[in-house]
Amino acid sequence: MVQRYQSPVRVYKYPFELVMAAYEKRFPTCPQIPVFLGSEVLRESRSPDGAVHVVERSCRLRVDAPRLLRKIAGVEHVVFVQTNILNWKERTLLIEAHNETFANRVLVNEHCSYTVHPENEDWTCFEQSASLDIRSFFGFENALEKIAMKQYTANVKRGKEVIEHYLNELISQGTSHIPRWTPAPVREEDARNQAGPRNPGSLEAQGPSSALGPALEAVGMDGDKLDADYIERCLGHLTPMQASCLIQLRHWLQETHKGKIPKDEHILRFLRARDFHLDKAREMLCQSLSWRKQHQVDLLLQTWQPPALLEEFYAGGWHYQDIDGRPLYILRLGQMDTKGLMKAVGEEALLRHVLSVNEEGQKRCEGSTRQLGRPISSWTCLLDLEGLNMRHLWRPGVKALLRMIEVVEDNYPETLGRLLIVRAPRVFPVLWTLISPFINENTRHKFLIYSGSNYQGPGGLVDYLDREVIPDFLGGESVCNVPEGGLVPKSLYMTEEEQEQADQLRQWSETYHSASVLRGAPHEVAVEILEGESVITWDFDILRGDVVFSLYHTKQVPRPGTRDPGTRASGQLIDKGWVLGRDYSRVEAPLICREGESIQGSHVTRWPGVYLLQWQMHSPPGSVACSLPGVDDVLTALHSPGPKCKLLYYCEVLASEDFRGSMSSLESCTSGFSQLSTATSSSSSGQSHSSSLVSR
Repeated sequence: MVQRYQSPVRVYKYPFELVMAAYEKRFPTCPQIPVFLGSEVLRESRSPDGAVHVVERSCRLRVDAPRLLRKIAGVEHVVFVQTNILNWKERTLLIEAHNETFANRVLVNEHCSYTVHPENEDWTCFEQSASLDIRSFFGFENALEKIAMKQYTANVKRGKEVIEHYLNELISQGTSHIPRWTPAPVREEDARNQAGPRNPGSLEAQGPSSALGPALEAVGMDGDKLDADYIERCLGHLTPMQASCLIQLRHWLQETHKGKIPKDEHILRFLRARDFHLDKAREMLCQSLSWRKQHQVDLLLQTWQPPALLEEFYAGGWHYQDIDGRPLYILRLGQMDTKGLMKAVGEEALLRHVLSVNEEGQKRCEGSTRQLGRPISSWTCLLDLEGLNMRHLWRPGVKALLRMIEVVEDNYPETLGRLLIVRAPRVFPVLWTLISPFINENTRHKFLIYSGSNYQGPGGLVDYLDREVIPDFLGGESVCNVPEGGLVPKSLYMTEEEQEQADQLRQWSETYHSASVLRGAPHEVAVEILEGESVITWDFDILRGDVVFSLYHTKQVPRPGTRDPGTRASGQLIDKGWVLGRDYSRVEAPLICREGESIQGSHVTRWPGVYLLQWQMHSPPGSVACSLPGVDDVLTALHSPGPKCKLLYYCEVLASEDFRGSMSSLESCTSGFSQLSTATSSSSSGQSHSSSLVSR
């Protein structure tokens, strides 16, 4: 594979002639570049008027590689041939170099140019590109490639320092100005000789302009190129290879994408997301550009007007900047009725709103960059989880959240500079288990998690936010205008007809199961746990009647009859001969669930075996059966037209390794949440832990 390097345009704020005098001081030896052992002139020629000076040199470079590799190669230095074409009239220097050593195994080509700045004739621009093609090298191709690129980029930086060193040396010696080249007076005899026949292949015949025209046209500076000062000022510090990747990807977009191309900050985010792997970043960026065009995201901020309901109940908004100048977004997720918002405005409207937040975040980053005079490429999110409970784990809501995370990760990489999670409750590890696999590892490293009041004091929010910016609901001094959220009234929910566009009914039927509960005939679902420590989660809506929900554990396998392998048994599963306390035990206290309620809950298991989720019809006080219904009761219930309850339910098991992985990942975060996760782990290992939440 051919490795390529393209430098940004480096600007020296000195005239071309003075820069050339500094450049010539590098030869024949340069103590400031240790790997440069020396050079000798092979050929040299000048045009008759002295405007063009061509020099061909042989340069020896020390091999800065492990001793074993040098011993295998049998060389201590390599030889490069460098050709310099200096045109005093056009004020340009074109440099081309290639390797002679191992030329049949490794091909190195370099092209450099010094030209006059297009906007200031007293400044000089430098640009550099190179390619490396390792065909074979004794089985050490990958090692050689890494060593060569590392050494080359180090020398690129060193080369700039050397030119500046010699410029300062010239100025200190009293040479601060060198006159520009002017043609010498042409004598009559010379004019007659120049008018005679010439060798069409000679340098004189081609003339200075034609000899350099195509090459200089390819490397000359124009408005589409990036200079090093601009990168440092607007994009931040980049290594030579990182800057090269940005320039190459930008050039590729200019050639292949007609019309407007993304801003440099946007391109750079995709490169960072793929660790500056050029091909991977290009693929990711192209997919995102197609997505933006398909969904007209570029026009989102002009066209999107959030519904009034979202503006009232969506508990998120912008709030000043963090201590580093990043725009700060506050999201009070714990106070937000995600289920109500989903049913009131639909998943698509929520997604569009989240996208508008990300678009606004990028716009605010650009404004902060202009305001502060330094690059701000990401924003900070303060996520308040006070009030987070099992209602937020409503299955369609979690699926919508995962979809939003996926869309944002794919199309807004590296826009989140820091995520400050405060007041994380005990239910947070369950939510983290569900969403963490969908979050890029680089993004997870930016999470700082605090439980309880750990965000207060040193090591907390004051390390990342000025005290006058910390919102009042977290004990700060700043009045925060972010909506407080709250439950969305059911009267604002969309009707079934209004939900057709989002296809909510289809998703609901695919995700949830319906069940009927008759008097004396409960509905039960068996969940087999092979390991002691797992998490059972459930989510159900009571559509008709009142039911009592319980959770049991047994070591015996219920026999519901013939069923397909791998499916969960359901129906009435507990045998009539079983005795509570002997054959099975209750691990969740009975929960009375009223018609219209949504119930979300979880249970951390302690023992392997079979866990039974049971829904039975609620009886008035005093008539609640303390034992299982008899066979006569069941037959009566099945054949009588009496009242019945109806529900939609979903349950899922999180494997112990996934749960522990979630806990360990939380513990590894730089946060105050490690104490919480440790407490949760120890609690679940000592006893079963469960929680349920009723939503009305």
